Amino acid sequence: MSDHILPSQKQPKLIVVVAFDRGEDGELFPAFGPTDQQSEERAIRTAMALAGKHVGVIAWSRDANPALGDYGPPTLPFTSGDVPDME
Repeated sequence: MSDHILPSQKQPKLIVVVAFDRGEDGELFPAFGPTDQQSEERAIRTAMALAGKHVGVIAWSRDANPALGDYGPPTLPFTSGDVPDME
């Protein structure tokens, strides 16, 4: 039996940008996205570009293993304006 311990694999990360507008009833609705992003840096750049065009924009990420249904808590690298609460 080997005493070598394999380094744990880095868990995949779900990184998403969503922009919101308001309907006639005043409720927020997704106007752009959610779109998957390659990195948090790209998500922030995308969200910043959308911020002046929508009432709210959020970029969020979380560790994710969809095969196991395992999702970590969300982190918010960028928010602007009115966005819904993260559940």
